[in-house]
Amino acid sequence: MAHINRRFIDKHWFVFIVRGLMAAIFGFLALFSTNTDLEIVNSVIVVFLLLMGIIDAVSALYASVKKHGWFNSVIDALVDIVAALALLFFAKGNLVNTLVVIAVYTIVSGLIDIFHGFLSTVDPTDRFIRVLAGVIGCVMGAVIFNAGEFELMTFVRFFGVYMLVVGITSLVYGVHNRSQNIEDKVARSEARTKKRKKSAKK
Repeated sequence: MAHINRRFIDKHWFVFIVRGLMAAIFGFLALFSTNTDLEIVNSVIVVFLLLMGIIDAVSALYASVKKHGWFNSVIDALVDIVAALALLFFAKGNLVNTLVVIAVYTIVSGLIDIFHGFLSTVDPTDRFIRVLAGVIGCVMGAVIFNAGEFELMTFVRFFGVYMLVVGITSLVYGVHNRSQNIEDKVARSEARTKKRKKSAKK
C-alpha cells in the first residue's frame, strides 16, 4: 500500500496531469520561440501563470470540500497569481524587472516543491520527483537572476527549460499518484474482505 501523508496531499492526480501538460507545452514553446518582443513575451507568461493559478485555486476549492489539505494549493495559486500580477503591473515592459520577477518566481516555486517533497509523502519516488523539480527550480532561478548579460530570449529559454522540467515531473507525479490511489483502493478492499471473513468465522 502506498505511503501517503493525506494531510498534505491536496491535489487530485488529475490536477498534476493538467498542470504538467500546460507547463510542458509552455516550456516547449518558450524553449524554441524566436519572438524578441518583450511585451508579447511578458503577456504570454502572464496568461500562463494566471491559468496555473486558476487551476490551483480550483484544486484548493475541491480539496476544501473534501476537507483535507487545501492550504498547499492556496499557496501555489497565490505564488502563480502574484507573479502574474507583478509582471503585469510592476515589470511594465522593463526587461530587468521582468527578469527579476521570473527569477524570484522560479526560486520560490523550487523551494515550495522541495517543501512539498519532504512533507507530502514518504514514498521515495514521489519525494525524489518533487525535490528534483525544486532543486532545478532554485538553480535555474539563480542563473536567471545572476546572468545579467544575456539577451531576452536566453532568459526565456532558461525559464522554458524549468517549465519543461515542471511539466514532465508533474506528469510523472500525477501518473504515479494515480497508481497509488488504485493501490490504496485495492488494499482497502482486501482489508475489508479479510475483516468480513474473520467476522463470518466467529
